[in-house]
Amino acid sequence: MYEAFIASFVALFVIIDPIGIAPVFAGLTQGTTDSHKRKMAIKGTLVGTAILVFFALAGEPFLGALGISLDALRIAGGIMLFIIALEMVFEKRMERKESSAAKLDEHFDDISVFPVGLPLIAGPGAIATIMLLVADYEGDVAAQGGILAALGLVMLISLIVFFAAGKIMDFLGPTVNAVLTRLLGVILAALAAQFILDGIKNTFS
Repeated sequence: MYEAFIASFVALFVIIDPIGIAPVFAGLTQGTTDSHKRKMAIKGTLVGTAILVFFALAGEPFLGALGISLDALRIAGGIMLFIIALEMVFEKRMERKESSAAKLDEHFDDISVFPVGLPLIAGPGAIATIMLLVADYEGDVAAQGGILAALGLVMLISLIVFFAAGKIMDFLGPTVNAVLTRLLGVILAALAAQFILDGIKNTFS
């Protein structure tokens, strides 16, 4: 259970990237009241958590009904994660997120469900990751509980980061943010490659 918790926490923290989401959330809620910011942070985190818990518990039967194998998800998820990793390393991910957020902010005051809950928190990469983690510990209830606990901890960190988004960005500064984003991107690229290799190996074994 301990190993599952640590591995899941690292994977989910990297792919959800609360620190990377912080400036986007700060931009989306810029100029609003503190109560509105808190409401959007809480609601967005709850929505993202609910989506990820659903796919963690019922994702495999759901995909089975669509005729999609878990190994196919491993490969597809790995490719998506690798693309995200490249964007992080070359600083394209934040630019894309900020561009999408700016367009959405022109039309919506409630940004908790979209884009905060989905796809900033519960994006394709996070959904694929949580499903693959649970599948790796199939039948081990304690380990799967550890995975959900890790998800809960990541969501708690995300909520705290949202609450203090503006101050955190000012404290870290652009240089630290750039270095941290690239480092997380390299780790995520390695994780994505492992997903793809596992999917190919299981398919042909």
